This record gives sequence, structure tokens and C-alpha cells, in this order.
Amino acid sequence: MADNGLLKMSQLAERSGVSAGTIKHYLREGLLGDQADVVRTSRNMAYYPPDFVDRIRLIKRLQEERFMPLRVIRDALRDDPERLEALIELEDRIIERATAQGEQTRTSRRAVEQRYEVPRNVLERMEQIGVLTPTARGYDADDVQIIEAISRFRAGGFEEAIGFTVYDTIRYREALQPLVEEEVGTLLGRLAARVDPDRAVEIVASGADPLRELIGALHSKLLLAELRRQRDERREP
Repeated sequence: MADNGLLKMSQLAERSGVSAGTIKHYLREGLLGDQADVVRTSRNMAYYPPDFVDRIRLIKRLQEERFMPLRVIRDALRDDPERLEALIELEDRIIERATAQGEQTRTSRRAVEQRYEVPRNVLERMEQIGVLTPTARGYDADDVQIIEAISRFRAGGFEEAIGFTVYDTIRYREALQPLVEEEVGTLLGRLAARVDPDRAVEIVASGADPLRELIGALHSKLLLAELRRQRDERREP
């Protein structure tokens, strides 16, 4: 390390856990700022500020864990690096809490089969299409709610004999996916760097149940409106 606290490339690579070649690529792509703080003592020797270590780790993490292209990372870091870091911290807190809760509330396969009248082959098909995602410890709370809903559908007459199958659930998943992506972006964007991460996690958790009720009510309202619209179309001369 230089006397002024700057790091050689080898030290920067060691501390960040990223190869010198990759760091040089980041430098060429403008991911480490305008390099005003880089001190070049010769053509082949330069010293770098220590805060590059955290920046390099962040870039690598965004690449590997969130699959963000370098162009997107560069633009995000250029616009507001502190907000980007706050977003990541918030995402991690939410995922950690959700994962912990999910593991604590898992229900075994046997318990699910005993509680709900859903054949095993139906459950297996739902796993194959990714609607259910059990682990060796069983189903999480959301899986159980889906299974309960399928059980109630079947009890109400929505059966294979008249054309209703578990593959109909794919339609809802595909419709919800872009909505969820937009929702996450909006939600995190409004909370990051404005609300303490712990409080933000509480806000997200508290909104889960009301959101389910909102989506259910909106779906019911739209369903009834569409039935009326199609009835009126048939009545038109």
C-alpha cells in the first residue's frame, strides 16, 4: 500500500476478490468513476483509492446475483450509487426475512395430502410446471394456500372431467409475473434510501395480506364486468 493509503492493482484484486483483468475491464467500461483519484506513477504502475474495493465487490455481486449487464450497472452507479446500495440492502433484508419465515412454517407432504383432497399426481404436476416449489421439508405457506385453493376449486366442480386442469394456473402466473416485476421495482424504489431498511421490511411484510385482498377483489370485480359485457354483446341484434 502507498503511504497515502492508495492500493496497487495486486492489492486491489486481493481485497476485492476480483482478478486484475476483470478490474481493468471495469475501469475501461467506466464502472469505477472518472478515475480522478487514481494516481499513475508510470505507464505500467498506478495506485487506486481503497473505496474501489467496495465498489468492485458491488459490481461483481450485481453481475452474479442479479444478472445485471455492465451497462445497466454503470448507469445505476453513475446516477446514484448510494441509492443502488440501499436497494440491494433492502432486497437482501426482505429475502432473508421471507426465507426464514418460509422455513419455519413449512408443512410436510404427508400433512398436506391428509388435509386437502388433492391427488398426489395433481400435486406432482403442479411441481413440474413450477406452481409449487416444495423442498425436502415440505411446502411453504404460499404453496399451502395454492393447494387449498385448488382443493376448493375441485370441490366446487372445477375438475379435469369438464376441462379444468392444473395447467390453467399457468395463465395466472404469466399474467402476474410482469405485474410483480413492476411492483417490486416501484416498491423498492420508493423505500430505498428513504426508509430505514428494518422499517422498510416491516412495511413490505404488512402489505402482503392487504395486497392479496386487493387483487382478489379487483379480479372479482373485473370478472363480473366481463360476464356482463359478453352477455350484453350476445343480446345485441
